[in-house]
Amino acid sequence: MNPHKFIRDEILKALDGLVAEGKLTGGLDTTRVNVEPPREAQHGDLATNAAMVLAKPAGLKPVDLAKALVAKLAAHPQVSEASVAGPGFINLRLKDEFWQARLADILASGTDYGTSSMGAGASVNVEYVSANPTGPLHIAHARGAVIGDALASLLAKAGHRVTREYYINDAGAQVDVLARSTYLRYREALGDDIGTIPEGLYPGDYLKDAGAALADRDGRKWFDKPESEWLAPIRAFAIDAMMALIRDDLKSLGIEQEVFSSERRLVEVGAVQKAFDTLKSRDLIYVGVLEPPKGKAPDDWEPRPQTLFRATQFGDDVDRPLQKSDGSWTYFANDIAYHYDKFMRGFPTMIDIWGADHGGYIKRMQAAVTAITGGKGALDVKICQLVKLMRGGQPVKMSKRAGTFVTLREVVDEVGRDVVRFIMLTRKNDMPLDFDLEKVLEQSRDNPVFYVQYAHARASSVLRHAAEEMGDIDLSPPALAQAPATRLTDSAELGLIKLMASWPRLVESAAEAHEPHRVAFYLYDLAAAFHGLWNKGKDEASLRFLIAGDRDVTVARLAMVKALTVVIASGLGIFGVKPVEEMR
Repeated sequence: MNPHKFIRDEILKALDGLVAEGKLTGGLDTTRVNVEPPREAQHGDLATNAAMVLAKPAGLKPVDLAKALVAKLAAHPQVSEASVAGPGFINLRLKDEFWQARLADILASGTDYGTSSMGAGASVNVEYVSANPTGPLHIAHARGAVIGDALASLLAKAGHRVTREYYINDAGAQVDVLARSTYLRYREALGDDIGTIPEGLYPGDYLKDAGAALADRDGRKWFDKPESEWLAPIRAFAIDAMMALIRDDLKSLGIEQEVFSSERRLVEVGAVQKAFDTLKSRDLIYVGVLEPPKGKAPDDWEPRPQTLFRATQFGDDVDRPLQKSDGSWTYFANDIAYHYDKFMRGFPTMIDIWGADHGGYIKRMQAAVTAITGGKGALDVKICQLVKLMRGGQPVKMSKRAGTFVTLREVVDEVGRDVVRFIMLTRKNDMPLDFDLEKVLEQSRDNPVFYVQYAHARASSVLRHAAEEMGDIDLSPPALAQAPATRLTDSAELGLIKLMASWPRLVESAAEAHEPHRVAFYLYDLAAAFHGLWNKGKDEASLRFLIAGDRDVTVARLAMVKALTVVIASGLGIFGVKPVEEMR
């Protein structure tokens, strides 16, 4: 059960009762009625804005409608207290029995607890990483990869049908540079003294492997040939090699995307022309001269007539070029075609995870999606701010393999996949993140990875100890679901249960906002509540989990502890992190 949804449904029934009694106008729009925790915990368990949003259309004062609704809700069998706050908000306190019964829900559902049908199977495309295929992924790519992957899992848990996608930027000048860099390493593999890597080419040692593989495959076939003959085939070879490297990097992080879309293929099959023709048919294309931009001119600006998209009609600051004066497409034109392709594949909802340097590109891309889909498509862009990699508080900048940056693989190999995945979600995506290679392995409350995993391990140790000391107790979830949960009456116990019971709402709200970091915050709070209860039991013997001579309270507390492991595992599952049974 989702307690918030349950109480909302009960509020709607109470409103129907007021309508039946002639105290409220019928047919009111209740979509804005919500139920959430009150701002102050001492005000109750839940709060609703029902009277605030319905009073005006009903021709009533909010406080009058709130009083009438409170009279109904106070009589509900699960409500212990209902009161009006401020101008018409309603605070509710539910009976302890209601919360205690939620343990059975958690134990019956297992890690499926929190799974929702909110998304109703709607298709969502989440595109993330999409790094240029010119080398291994670095630590900043890891952040976008984890956020995108966790968001996809979160949306799936909330009932959406999710496709994970990678867009291969293989049509720009950077892949020609890759081809030339690979050709140089190819010559090196064949014994040529290449000297210092020329300015403008990629210097990383990772291309030595690609050059050697090309030499093994083709021998001296390209050694003395002009660039016009080898550029295209070596470019294709190098892109494939780099994408294999990237896929392997992502796999080390536990990420496997279902779809890899090629920019070059979109151009070759005429998808860009198709998108252009679609916009033109809607009178959204014209030829004009743009005002010179302030500051540094972008690559697609020219002081001459260009083919422009009427982006300002859809909220952008200026109209945008789609073709250059030589007739070639701009990057923006290719990106429009790609998003149109996603829409035509059945994804009206698109989410892109971009790096920090793409913030200025959001407005034009959202304008283009609105235009090309006739308003039927929506694009949400999540910008991932920079990751500052440190060791003991000192910056780490150089890579042994890449030469200019620290690779994702190096970080995963040093601290582990689960640590990388969790830490990347401990800040909102648009906030900078400090990643200290030493601190992320510390065993302290300041390390959220340890703190959450320790809660799961500590709870697991309680269950193991119970099995050893009280072997006749059935610790299976079905048996624990029958535990006398009404014996759990301490405020810390009830607080922990209420927090666990809020997990279904957290899943839905985080999915709706496209914010997987909320899960990390929740798990930390949940761990803190459990550790607090553990410490309270150290001071008060009556609150320990195993009470000699009181089997009922022991079984009830073991049910609570088992439920905690279930909820933590459910949350970590969204992150792709495995809960641990023991801390090393």
